[in-house]
Amino acid sequence: MEKLSVTEIETKLKTLDSWEYIDGAIETSLEFGNFKEAFATMTRIAFECELQGHHPDWSNVYKSLNIRLNTHDAGGVTEKDFKLAKAIENIVFGE
Repeated sequence: MEKLSVTEIETKLKTLDSWEYIDGAIETSLEFGNFKEAFATMTRIAFECELQGHHPDWSNVYKSLNIRLNTHDAGGVTEKDFKLAKAIENIVFGE
């Protein structure tokens, strides 16, 4: 998987709702109604990550979830990251 250029990343970000390019990765922060909703969503995302064989750097504090995606083997953002980001949006926003 090849690392995308900054221009390619910025173009692809336009297809996502809540992601930004920050320090070599794409990131999003999500808020839920409570901890249970946040953790349930993390669990659903975890199953998708396993299916895709791609795992985020993420953190959860109470009802907040922060997700950071990049492809470590490629040293930056790749198509793999955008595929997972889109799947995460589908889980979170039900698209």
